[in-house]
Formats: sequence, C-alpha cells, structure tokens
Amino acid sequence: MSDVVERREEEKERRRADIVDAAEALYAEKGWDAVTMDKVARATRLSRALLYVYFCDKGDLHLAIVERAMKDLALRFRAATDSHRLGIDKLEAIGHAYLAFSRETPHLFDACSRFQVHQANRTDESREAACIAAAEQVHAAVVAALLTGIEDGSIRRDVGDAEVVCTALWAFSHGLIQLASTKAASISRIGVEGGKLMEQSLALVRYSLAPRPTGSG
Repeated sequence: MSDVVERREEEKERRRADIVDAAEALYAEKGWDAVTMDKVARATRLSRALLYVYFCDKGDLHLAIVERAMKDLALRFRAATDSHRLGIDKLEAIGHAYLAFSRETPHLFDACSRFQVHQANRTDESREAACIAAAEQVHAAVVAALLTGIEDGSIRRDVGDAEVVCTALWAFSHGLIQLASTKAASISRIGVEGGKLMEQSLALVRYSLAPRPTGSG
C-alpha cells in the first residue's frame, strides 16, 4: 500500500471515529430516539451526503456504537478478572464491572439492550458480525471465570453447563439492572434501595454457585 493510499485510509478511519464519537455524545445527552442523521452531520460539521458515505442509515450507526460498547465491556471484564485468583471472585468482580458499566455509561448499556432486542433486523451484515464477535468476547470472559471456579473448587462442580449458566447469569443481571433503573420509584416504595438490591443480588448469585459445606443439608 502506497503512502498516499495509507494516509487516505487513516483519514477515513479518523473521520469514521469522529462520526461515532458525535453520535455517542448525542446518545448520552438526549437518548437514542432523539438522535438523527441530521444532528450527527451538524455535530461533525459534515454534509449529509458525506455522512451517508460512512453510514448508510441510523441503524448502521447504532451498530458502530454497539461494537464499541461491547469491546469496552469485554475490556472491563478482563480487567476485573485479572485482579482475582479464584473463579468465584472473578465472577463476582464481573458482576460489579457490569453494574459499573451500566451506571457510568447508561447510553452504552441501552445500546447493547437495543441490539439484543432487534438483532434480526440489521442493515449491514458485516457490522452486525463485528458486534456479535465483540459480544462473544464478553460471553467468553464469563465462561472462563466459571470454568476457573469449577476447576479450583470455588464454584460447585454440579453447577451445570458453563455456557448455559453464563447465559442465565447474563439474563439475571441484565434484567436486575433494568429493574433497578426503570422501576426505582416502585421498589423504593416497598423499602428497597437500588444499591442494596444489587449488592444483595450479587451475594445471592455467589451463594448459589459456591460449594455447600460438607455435611450441610
């Protein structure tokens, strides 16, 4: 590849990243339903025609944000597990990392949620494949923690198939986070504080996965 061609490719990648940055900033500020291609074009000071060179529509742009979100989440999970030795501790750290992800970047949590709901209706198969590949890295980090725990004895050996358990844990934690964020007023009326709910739920998961003491019923 010649220097000229290489510089052009680098410029295209920078411009693409700038577009995604602008879309993500609008998403965080106003919510995804308020984001339009016109607003993104204005934020990046690009013409609509040039914007459509990089992204064919709003759904295509959403995929780019989802891919970024999944990669960020995978990095968070790996960093969380690296600081622990036992599998059960790695798994609990992943739970805290997922909670932090949802609190620190709620727009990215929402982007991932929308992707899971509408995954079958995508405009660009290559971008969808990139999102799925990034999501698989997130899944793999959880499975690895489970397998480590089964091997080191910190997680019950009869817990079941690690892939199934991982999926169940994702469903549990994802739904819990959504409940805490969308129904905060409702649960507070019955005396349940959101942070306490999350902490006790993570403790419940740990208890359900840990081996039972010898002689327990």
